[in-house]
Amino acid sequence: MLLKNTLAFLAAACLLLSAAPTLATTKIQTPPEALALPFEPGERLHFALKWERITVADAVLAVENFVDLEGRPALHISMTARTRPFFDFFYKVRDRIDSYVAPDARSSLLLSKKQREGGYSRSYTVRFDQQDGKAFYESSSGNKRVTEIMPGRTLDELAVYYFFRLIPELEAGQTLTSPVTDGKKFVVGEAKVIQRETVTVEAGTFDTFLVEPDLKHLGGVFKQSDDAVLQIWVTDDEHRIPVKIRGKVVVGHFNAELTRTEGLKTSS
Repeated sequence: MLLKNTLAFLAAACLLLSAAPTLATTKIQTPPEALALPFEPGERLHFALKWERITVADAVLAVENFVDLEGRPALHISMTARTRPFFDFFYKVRDRIDSYVAPDARSSLLLSKKQREGGYSRSYTVRFDQQDGKAFYESSSGNKRVTEIMPGRTLDELAVYYFFRLIPELEAGQTLTSPVTDGKKFVVGEAKVIQRETVTVEAGTFDTFLVEPDLKHLGGVFKQSDDAVLQIWVTDDEHRIPVKIRGKVVVGHFNAELTRTEGLKTSS
């Protein structure tokens, strides 16, 4: 359960867990509205996930490709997480999220998620009708739900992180907001920019902003902990990548630290 919540947080990313959709997609050229994005296909962010000081798992955030999604252009992004071999014996985790967003990364089109954690497994999809303001949730067990969302602007739990990377300027005291849903509940997520800090992790030393999400909408051990804290350090540059994530809950501390990057978009 502790490891599950660690991985789940990383997938949510500020408000972070998933199989590739069964529908077929075709790779397409970069749409014009995506040229200004601070990330591009080929980007990979690698993280080590730690409980207390022990590295128990690895995760990757990836920008995949621009694709044709049922006749609409979309950007495919993903997150995978898996326990290291030693910990597979105690609590094996194989999680994946696939998110398809509009080319400008400002609204979600489809979310597909699969979790395999210990003896527990679950998968579901969320399809977004941004025009009519509805999200259609369907699980592998046959459960279905329709959730009212904010038309044209709502994001899924992975896409919201990439949306925040679009914010050109950050400053201490600033509050960031975005409509977000997991298909079952719609909320307006909030995060506050606390201060500038210099952070050193395996991937290097970075000038960052410390950001603290509001935890009132998060469940699990966050809900059970009166003094729970979640902190994210994002780079003070055009990439806005998270280099460190730290959580404090009733049962201890967990961290996610950036170990290496691939395919970062270069300035034009």
